[in-house]
Amino acid sequence: MSVFAAAMDRIFTHAAMAAPALWISATTSEERPIRIIRRAPDRVTDFGAGRFVSDTTVVDVRVADLPTPRPGDVIVIGAESHVIQGEPLRDRERLIWTLDLRPA
Repeated sequence: MSVFAAAMDRIFTHAAMAAPALWISATTSEERPIRIIRRAPDRVTDFGAGRFVSDTTVVDVRVADLPTPRPGDVIVIGAESHVIQGEPLRDRERLIWTLDLRPA
């Protein structure tokens, strides 16, 4: 295990950094508890001459916790359900998935 992988493991297990969530597959009846780091950046979208700012929900998940996320899968965070939209992206080290979510 690399030093970077060990650091990611510590970050994702730290209660102040990551939160528990539940992943539910859209294609099978499989579900799995995972740990996530939740981000909510604003996204600016150009449309014609206008620019729109919209809220987003993005989460990071360890590949070790969730090997194959797919668009349409559901992530439950507390009492809120979200659907993965778009293709999941991995980081350069292939340790972390970044998932773009929308409310279910």
